[in-house]
Amino acid sequence: MQTRHLGNPTVGRHEVGAVGLGLMTFDQTGTQPREQLLDTVRAALDAGVTLFDTADAYGPGDELDIDAQGANERLVAGILDELGVRDRVLLATKGGHVRTEGGGWGLDSSADHLRAAVDASLERLGVEQLALWQHHRPDPAVPYDEVLGTMKEIHESGKVAMLGLSNADPDQIRLAHSVLGEALVSVQNQYSPAFRSSEPEIDVCEELGLAFLPWSPLGGLGDAKDLADKHPAFAEVASARGVSPQQVAIAWELARSPVVIPIPGAKRPSSIVDSAAAAGLELTADEISALDAS
Repeated sequence: MQTRHLGNPTVGRHEVGAVGLGLMTFDQTGTQPREQLLDTVRAALDAGVTLFDTADAYGPGDELDIDAQGANERLVAGILDELGVRDRVLLATKGGHVRTEGGGWGLDSSADHLRAAVDASLERLGVEQLALWQHHRPDPAVPYDEVLGTMKEIHESGKVAMLGLSNADPDQIRLAHSVLGEALVSVQNQYSPAFRSSEPEIDVCEELGLAFLPWSPLGGLGDAKDLADKHPAFAEVASARGVSPQQVAIAWELARSPVVIPIPGAKRPSSIVDSAAAAGLELTADEISALDAS
């Protein structure tokens, strides 16, 4: 697989596969067969996928008797250890989201919480330093400049090698870049055929030399399978090329900018293999124009 990069010479330049793997789907809808998840990780690595993305708030969303906070991190760490492949993966996580009673979601970007979140992720993932730690979502209760100050402190502590943002707007990205400097390497926002309002953020990332990591690049847990019906132009290109509409969507995102590294979710080997193949699908200018206009 072709590669793209995170970081820079100062904080360390890391080459990763042009397509990553979002790990939320591993347990968001409940427990999946472990061997199936092991096979999914094996298939991802065999296809050249090396950027894996989790978060401390990921975990089962519909099982009230399970403490979801940290569940996905524990699951992923166990799988990587069982397979003995930690050295082949750049594992990213996030903090600032919290799970609430009944499987809901809340926000806490207080300095105390973010510091504690980093420590908890280090313990659950079994590492001495987090490769990439991302602030999960802006918290209306905490000024963004205060959040960035906490992130800078966390990075300077040595507990985190690289920093990222998630769900940030252009002004927040620019402010973060001015505060965090070269420690900031990525922005993770929603972007897909169905959700294109992150175009300005992609442009800012390209300008500043930051990676842009589209989350839900196929439309999310419930919509990926309906991509062809909802976006016929992608189905038309897919039919002409003999590939899936989902693969065309990932290829279209990769063609948007060299800083884009989509992180589609997958819980089956076939899904990540199909997404990874998009890195080798070069769309024509006419195809891209048709998809852009759809």
